[in-house]
Amino acid sequence: MHTDGRFSPTTEAAARERYAALGPTAQTVVREVATAMDFDKDEYDERVTSAVVERARNALFASSLEVSVGEREEFDDWRADHSEDDVHVIGNENVPRVVWHAPAFAETAVAATFADEERAAVETLRRQAFGRLYRELFE
Repeated sequence: MHTDGRFSPTTEAAARERYAALGPTAQTVVREVATAMDFDKDEYDERVTSAVVERARNALFASSLEVSVGEREEFDDWRADHSEDDVHVIGNENVPRVVWHAPAFAETAVAATFADEERAAVETLRRQAFGRLYRELFE
């Protein structure tokens, strides 16, 4: 099993703090993208809304989440050690590899199975984790 060395919040407060800290970065990313797309001031003001910046912040937060990647047996061992947690698994249970995210402050985790496309599974899982585990904390 390996983890990817990213962010895994230990408390809800830490997750909120990280999310808040990503606000200026999200604004910068959106501004740079709009500049690359040659938005003039009027188009920028019309199209770059707070919802656009929020979506960028959501994506930045999700992409920073630490995940564990391992063989099915490793995931099953982890799950046995966390039997009290509610684990939402997407994918086929007969697939040999699993990626998962379980914040220390929650009794909930998300996992996704995959065979070959680790990168795609990781990114899918991060979006799932954001939606299932974090979105409500930030609303």
